[in-house]
Amino acid sequence: MAQHSTHPGGASRVRRRALLGTAVLAVLVALAGLAAYLTREGRSPSDTASPPPSSPTASSSPAAPSGPHTRPHALPVPPKTHDPITYGKAAAAALWSYDTRAYSQPELRKALRGWLTTESEYADPASVDQAVPSAVLWKEMAANKQVATAKINEGHFPNAFTQAFQDDPGAITQAYVYAVTVSGKQSIRWKGSAAGGAESRSTTLAVQCRPNHPCALVGVMPSVAP
Repeated sequence: MAQHSTHPGGASRVRRRALLGTAVLAVLVALAGLAAYLTREGRSPSDTASPPPSSPTASSSPAAPSGPHTRPHALPVPPKTHDPITYGKAAAAALWSYDTRAYSQPELRKALRGWLTTESEYADPASVDQAVPSAVLWKEMAANKQVATAKINEGHFPNAFTQAFQDDPGAITQAYVYAVTVSGKQSIRWKGSAAGGAESRSTTLAVQCRPNHPCALVGVMPSVAP
């Protein structure tokens, strides 16, 4: 995916995104140490962590059906759910999917921003925008009628988030933001390609699930938390 580091303000934007990610992580667990943990290099996703036993939205919720797909031709619509893992899996599928034949790059970006929480002090729209191909790249992809679909394998609360939640269950009640790590596969096909290509994907998302309100996306974390 194209980067924008050639722009004069690129370094500032990258620094701002890193600070936003760190701030969201601080909200998630009320522990400064987790931000440093998540940005360490060389980490790889581990086995699924157990949901926080006292979680007001996830302790007794059934797991989401495995392997959800976003539908080609349709812009992604957020699900109405109170389970952060279910929402996180749906959000990852939306972020990993697109159909250049059916809509424009601005339309997809606007649709994905519609998944964000309306609480501006927590929302990180820049992290969502970065998941969308640039306008220049989109034009090239559209010329080849490129389509990407996502298959989600699993979603879980990262180990560090689970431990932090167990250490201080009350910390989450300020913003009700959960860390959710999702893994799956993105499949891409284009004009003239019979088989296309596929690659494994993993991401950690921040998901807000306040009591009595459907979940919403806070943003995409800068690193994958196991």
